[in-house]
Amino acid sequence: MMQTNDVLRRLRYALDLSDHQLAKMISHRGEAVAPPHVTRLLWPEAHPEMVECSFDELERALDGLIIARRGPPDPSRPRPPLLGRALSNNQVLKKLRIALEFKEQDMLQILAEGGLPISGSELGALFRKPAHKHYRECGDQLLRAFFKGLTLRMRG
Repeated sequence: MMQTNDVLRRLRYALDLSDHQLAKMISHRGEAVAPPHVTRLLWPEAHPEMVECSFDELERALDGLIIARRGPPDPSRPRPPLLGRALSNNQVLKKLRIALEFKEQDMLQILAEGGLPISGSELGALFRKPAHKHYRECGDQLLRAFFKGLTLRMRG
């Protein structure tokens, strides 16, 4: 799993989000997070006041991004509980795909732009359940290539 702080940094940069926007996304489940805390989450590891981003905060940020981009969920449907454990790179990629409403072709183009072209069947394997015989684990290199391609697409 890619470091949670690194995922948050790359997401913020690719989508050009402010600390305030990111704090609002993390706070969407009612647990308020202040922009100064987000700033400390985004500092480099060498900074003495850098704060480690928890898996819970990362998951809330990704879920908040889905809500910010696609609107609030249907109130009649129960909210899925937070996983409460480490998110895999596959889960991060899936949440980003949902939030940004990317189709298969969009994902393939972004990965190619990020320097890691893959086939449609390889992409499909990333989104299968882990117990499926064709499941493929998303490595850090693939997720970094996705963020690189996403940055090029969103920021030009």
